[in-house]
Amino acid sequence: MKIAGIYSFNNGREIIEAKFAAELRELKQIITAVHSEKHKTKTSREKTMPGRKLYSPRPLNKAFKREFEEQGWRTHRVTCDYPTQYYVDGYPWDDSFSGAFREMDFVKNRVGVEVQFGKYAFMVYNVCAKMTIFHNLHLIDVGIEVVPVKQFANEMSTGVSYFEQFVWDLEQRGVSDIDIPVLILGITHN
Repeated sequence: MKIAGIYSFNNGREIIEAKFAAELRELKQIITAVHSEKHKTKTSREKTMPGRKLYSPRPLNKAFKREFEEQGWRTHRVTCDYPTQYYVDGYPWDDSFSGAFREMDFVKNRVGVEVQFGKYAFMVYNVCAKMTIFHNLHLIDVGIEVVPVKQFANEMSTGVSYFEQFVWDLEQRGVSDIDIPVLILGITHN
């Protein structure tokens, strides 16, 4: 695969290039090592493109996971201990939330990476919530979000979000004082 778009959110590119250049080089090698054509395996059953061969997000994610792990990147999971003091009197707490967690796809040397081939809300959540949470837990200093560009997303199932939409929304939203530096990479097939 290859990088087709680069967006610096809250000085993400500048800070990552200056302080985490080795991790960024590894990430670029990982992206290049994933051969997208091997993962064009999904046959569409959607009305708008019946029978068309599409890129399948699950195998793409597995390929990325394999490459990241070979470079020493690890998934990081934190347990969620949800507060119960905000329930109104009489609400029956049943411990059904035990085992809840938040997970970052890959972490190495205080760099958190999320690879997202899903719905738009997940991209926004990753950058505007999850990365901030992992930073507040002293697990990462910067984040990198890897997402498809529109051209690549068009060759997946409908509903997969893309780089251009994500960048537009981040620019319209602006940076908040709690946001961490994040580099957004838009990728496409080989």
